[in-house]
Amino acid sequence: MASNSLHETICMAKQEKHKNLFLNYRNLSKFPVELLMDEGLQFLERLYMKRNSLTALPENLAQKLPNLIELYLRSNNIIIVPEAIGNLSRLQSLDLSDNALQIICPEIGRLRYLRHLRLANNQLRFLPPEIGDLRDLETLDVSMNRLSALPERLQHCLSLQCLTADRNTLSCFPRQLCQLHSLNELSMAGNCLAALPLDLGRSRELQFVFVDNNIHLKGLPSYLYNKVIGCSGCGLAVHVSDVRLLSVDSGEMTIPLPAEVKAIGLEADRVLPLQELAMRVLHNMYRAPMKEIKTHQTRQHFSSLQLSNFDADFLPPISLPKSLLELLQCPLGHCHRCSQPMFTIVYPKLFPLRETALAGVHRRTTVSFVAYCCSSQCLSMFDLQS
Repeated sequence: MASNSLHETICMAKQEKHKNLFLNYRNLSKFPVELLMDEGLQFLERLYMKRNSLTALPENLAQKLPNLIELYLRSNNIIIVPEAIGNLSRLQSLDLSDNALQIICPEIGRLRYLRHLRLANNQLRFLPPEIGDLRDLETLDVSMNRLSALPERLQHCLSLQCLTADRNTLSCFPRQLCQLHSLNELSMAGNCLAALPLDLGRSRELQFVFVDNNIHLKGLPSYLYNKVIGCSGCGLAVHVSDVRLLSVDSGEMTIPLPAEVKAIGLEADRVLPLQELAMRVLHNMYRAPMKEIKTHQTRQHFSSLQLSNFDADFLPPISLPKSLLELLQCPLGHCHRCSQPMFTIVYPKLFPLRETALAGVHRRTTVSFVAYCCSSQCLSMFDLQS
């Protein structure tokens, strides 16, 4: 009876050229052959197949359902997504949450119109860098996986508004992702974060940041001050095992700084290292040409340039190590007082956690705001109220 009902539903969809097809809760263990026969369903735009028992997708899915805009496969047992998924050229929304995925194929990056990608509650250990090719992506949910890192190429997803990566094993958040100027909500609760990028929160668009239950995290960049933050369960009295991290001490609490920070300036130290001075001079020399990149189309082109192109087009004919070229393109952070870019050295200043949008939730004294300044002069002048 159930088989007859499924057959009738698909036949009716073919005859009446339906754009939406609902096959939820059908106990399907295989993709229905009726969808793949003859010319398929050329008019179908939305396919709902959640809460079934599917383990795989057909290789000819795009050939038989070429006009799919939305594909919902939540709560199945899918282990592998075929490379042919990249042929669904019109797809805008893909939901593969609550499956058994271990790998996402690089062909996912060919879905150039994809706006919403949900991969929560799978067994993913890494994301392919090609996700950075999804320039129209607005929502990315990779929570409840086994990710230890996020790809830096996510910085090219210029339309990304909501990034959710809760309950993974992330130990850091790439500073390059602070350049996602459309990002409005960032959630990284329940990970292994010990520090956050110096520039996190500098973008005015970013208003919601949730880092709850990262027990090694004891400091928040002061750019997050007066934004909606969640930090309940952070800064618990545990031993931070990574002693290689630089830290700043308030007398009562030691806060590890991001691993990229190479030196900490002292209050009385007014002479910057030669490398820092040289990087600032180079950045200021070539900031003007980069500011001329104003149009959206040109900005997209610039963001997609490889490091070699960046070197050739925007840097002088000198030889710099790759690590310094990367720093020149994406500084460690910007001074919280004067916005001067910083490359190798910071001057940190601690402030106790004060009233925030969620102050009534966490009420902790073990979490502080950290201001990062470019000099002892800016450090002495900076205050959270200014």
